[in-house]
Amino acid sequence: MNLVKPAALLLAATALAAGSTVAATAADSPDGTRVTSLQQKAGQVLADAPKPLRVTADAVEYEGLTVTNAPVTKGAQDLACGYGHLCMLVNGTKFDFYKCQAWNLTNWTGNGPFTNNQTPGTVAKFFNKDGSVRWTSTAYEAGTASWDPIWSLRPC
Repeated sequence: MNLVKPAALLLAATALAAGSTVAATAADSPDGTRVTSLQQKAGQVLADAPKPLRVTADAVEYEGLTVTNAPVTKGAQDLACGYGHLCMLVNGTKFDFYKCQAWNLTNWTGNGPFTNNQTPGTVAKFFNKDGSVRWTSTAYEAGTASWDPIWSLRPC
């Protein structure tokens, strides 16, 4: 299985969740440009990932994925997830996948709500460390999942 690097993303989830409220402060980067504290955190955990398309105090957007601080939810029914997207909360961070590709993750653990709001019948696959399928979700489906651990996923 050929998985893309954009995701030491699980590590990103843990790091972003650890500072659940991120101030929109800016600092000078080594090249003299201004970056937000959220972008700095994302850059530290996604060093080998492509540059984000857009960074705000509330979100880091990549091609095919938006990472944000988690909204307050009681379950999957409260997880806003646009049509054509696969969304989940992991360790206080919301992942909103909308591109069909494989994503590498790092030791994704815990439980959290998910919503597979892709085209009906689209199958999202979640993989173990050895690349074997841990579980699947066929759209439309919503519920609570165990991330203990998920090492990669393919939304479609």
